[in-house]
Amino acid sequence: MALILYAGKTNKNAYKTLIAAEYSGVDVKLAENFEMGVTNKTPEFLKMNPIGKVPVLETPEGPVFESNAIARYVTRLKADNPLYGSSLIEYARIEQWIDFAATEIDAGISKWLYPRLGYQPYLPPAEEASISALKRALGALNLHLTSNTYLVGHSVTLADIIMTCNLYTGFSYVLTKSFTSEFPHVERYFWTMVNQPNVKKVVGEVKQAESVVPVTKKPSQPKEPAKSKPKDEPRKEVKEKEPAKPKAEPAAEEEAPKPKPKNPLDLLPPSKMILDDWKRLYSNTKTNFREVAIKGFWEMYDPEGYSLWFCDYKYNDENTVSFVTLNKVGGFLQRMDLARKYAFGKMLVIGSEPPFKVKGLWLFRGQEIPQFVIDECYDMELYEWTKVDISDEAQKERVSQMIEDHEPFEGDALLDAKCFK
Repeated sequence: MALILYAGKTNKNAYKTLIAAEYSGVDVKLAENFEMGVTNKTPEFLKMNPIGKVPVLETPEGPVFESNAIARYVTRLKADNPLYGSSLIEYARIEQWIDFAATEIDAGISKWLYPRLGYQPYLPPAEEASISALKRALGALNLHLTSNTYLVGHSVTLADIIMTCNLYTGFSYVLTKSFTSEFPHVERYFWTMVNQPNVKKVVGEVKQAESVVPVTKKPSQPKEPAKSKPKDEPRKEVKEKEPAKPKAEPAAEEEAPKPKPKNPLDLLPPSKMILDDWKRLYSNTKTNFREVAIKGFWEMYDPEGYSLWFCDYKYNDENTVSFVTLNKVGGFLQRMDLARKYAFGKMLVIGSEPPFKVKGLWLFRGQEIPQFVIDECYDMELYEWTKVDISDEAQKERVSQMIEDHEPFEGDALLDAKCFK
């Protein structure tokens, strides 16, 4: 008789049990027609797990919930299962790495990922702290894997299965190649594990995230419905009016899309500066940048139609981890995508050692920073913004140096330079 596992087909916590079952020769089937948010709220499911979380395993002796406990149960159904090691010390170390996978790896990935998916409030400082903690955990794992193919012993154990399933979520959503390249032994370990036949049979082909999943914005709260009419209004009058109203027509009128208001920047007088022409010149200039691109910029620049702004990050003393700082800047540029039609920017990460300084230059359509950018991109408030005075030759030269990634910049080496175009 097969054991029944209640979970979705792509649930990484269900993968733990299904992979352990493949290695152990235990028959585990996914519950048919399981629908998250529906099945797990039924009275029958809540009898198995009163808080409605998945996965839950239905066994002849009764239900088992919590994914690691379920995986342990399935593993122990096979006597002397090598997934649990061959000695007491191996058993203890397997349990050690199972706990590490849960409390350090899975927790770190979840604290980074869940706010971005909208499951929890998204707070940039909290994200930076979670990334820093995750890097510390991955560093410890990487060190262990420097001289070990698997976590315990010389073959796959339950610790490897659980660790791989927890890493799977990270590799799928936030652990990009630029991130994991700092942990080469973790990379080697993960790809070794997901290509094991018993693992691949469950998870299929695995693709690493090309970019960190963007922040999901919560939908705006719907307006409160109109208040009902006073109680002392005669009911008879209401009944008489309601049937006379065609139901479909008012709904159609309410749902008819309103014309999309034009962006105020599109209503500005035409400018002699064609932003796309400048972006094209910037991208295509490979040599003699100062004489070609910089000179071309100042020839194109229209101070009446555009404005230049310096920005300086307010909390540079917090920039103690290079990757976190670069990720912070990358996220800012990603969220500025709404202004791509009206802006060009350069962001410099400065310094050869922490704390790193973040400074930027932005070209915006109009004479002020667009209000829709201020409203929609929360990163704006993390920077001090200063309008460039191009009559000041020193400021004008600073603009030129930032566009061309001049190094050293203001006496310091550049860690990185990113362009928004």
